[in-house]
Amino acid sequence: AELAQLHRKEAALVFSSCFVANDATISTLCSALPDCVIFSDKMNHASMIQGIRNSRARKHVFDHNDLEHLEQLLAQYPRSTPKMIAFESVYSMSGTVGRIPEICALARKYGAITFLDEVHAVGMYGPHGAGVAEHYDYEASLHAAPGQRIAGSVLDQVDIITGTLGKAFGIVGGYIAASSSLVDMIRSYAPGFIFTTSLPPPINAGAVASIQYLHASQRERFLQQTHTRELKADLADAGIPVVPNPSHIVPVLVGDAERAKMASDMLLAKHNIYVQSINYPTVPVGEERLRITPSPGHDNFMRARLVSALDNVWTTLGLRRTADWAREGGRCGVGESRAHSELHVGWKRGVEHVWEDHQLKQAHDAELARKGGVPIKPAIPETVQQVISATMA
Repeated sequence: AELAQLHRKEAALVFSSCFVANDATISTLCSALPDCVIFSDKMNHASMIQGIRNSRARKHVFDHNDLEHLEQLLAQYPRSTPKMIAFESVYSMSGTVGRIPEICALARKYGAITFLDEVHAVGMYGPHGAGVAEHYDYEASLHAAPGQRIAGSVLDQVDIITGTLGKAFGIVGGYIAASSSLVDMIRSYAPGFIFTTSLPPPINAGAVASIQYLHASQRERFLQQTHTRELKADLADAGIPVVPNPSHIVPVLVGDAERAKMASDMLLAKHNIYVQSINYPTVPVGEERLRITPSPGHDNFMRARLVSALDNVWTTLGLRRTADWAREGGRCGVGESRAHSELHVGWKRGVEHVWEDHQLKQAHDAELARKGGVPIKPAIPETVQQVISATMA
């Protein structure tokens, strides 16, 4: 009930993980629809790709966020042919954002079901943490009653939403939210739901508490987005090449698998900072990177230490900085013109951040009012921060 209410859908279904939720839902639904054709974004997560494979349905992969390519593929089939468009809201390795309203419009035009993975957005976007689809209609969602359908909203146009109870919600598990009939079909036929152990009651109780808390609290969202903006600005000033995007993901381009691993190892061994290196097949060859995700608990001291450490690693290893990439013509948005990079980053043209300035102000003011004027500080308790800061010094 909490998840259905969060996404303003009729029903929801909880799985052991969102990998299972994606795999089970796509494979079960598309194998049941006669001659179903799936259209999948090139950068979709492995769980969605696995579900597509297991469905044995015909598939087409469209270039990332390329609406023209998607429409060309959709137009090959009669409107009566069952179709699914599978895509994400926030793509975890690039931070780009799916073109949700435009894809939903194409789905209506060509008679397709929309399957939206909000794993890297739930809890972090929208006034209640329902994700990027909710964020498109921020004001309407802010003032609508909990669970109330907002006709014509982006959230209302998406047929199936999947999310995680990990990450922002801090527990474990995954889920889908959709119409009651579709959820009942998946509940009745999906092996990934039927033939496995359900989540223990304490885990479910913790998830409910997290969902309810983040539904009301804007504190964590405000802090994360503020820290993200500040970190990206500091890295830009240092010439550290960040792949441009409007989300909270901070991908730092290295462009070589071996050096990406070396940079990650050096950050941990020399600076006591763990940042994962990302290599092929997760990202294309030549686009290897470090992926950073600021949290509500990071403070100014931690950010300064990270930027200093990255600057030291880039100098020590002789890694290319933003100006170097620009001289070479650019790569995945780094060193390229804003107009060019906007072709694939998603969100609204000319708008730099999903969380716009006036929305951050609203979140800040609402949280001050909710807490009786208590200042908004990093979410990690001060004593824990002191221990971390002392260790990093």
